[in-house]
Amino acid sequence: MTIDIQVRDHAARITMSGRFDFEVHRDFKNAYTTLFSKPAVREIEIEMSKVNYLDSAALGMLMLLHDRAKDAQKKVSLLNASSEAMQVMEIANFSKIFTIKIGV
Repeated sequence: MTIDIQVRDHAARITMSGRFDFEVHRDFKNAYTTLFSKPAVREIEIEMSKVNYLDSAALGMLMLLHDRAKDAQKKVSLLNASSEAMQVMEIANFSKIFTIKIGV
């Protein structure tokens, strides 16, 4: 998996590609943790169009991000999820927890 971070205005976008599973938990946590110390960043966007695999560990990591972002008073949005990732997130009812945007 590759993880890239871009900050624009009040949003930070974490772009991921490949397998999103337990193997990347440290890299994913490091990516979003740095954004909590940036007061200008109000929203963290997770770009998932190139994620071709998502497992329960990844769902847990996203939930942890959601909880920590809430504590830091930042929003989290999931963007452009691939069909594979979207199917898993639908089963987990993530649309009730996250803002999920398509075509952004």
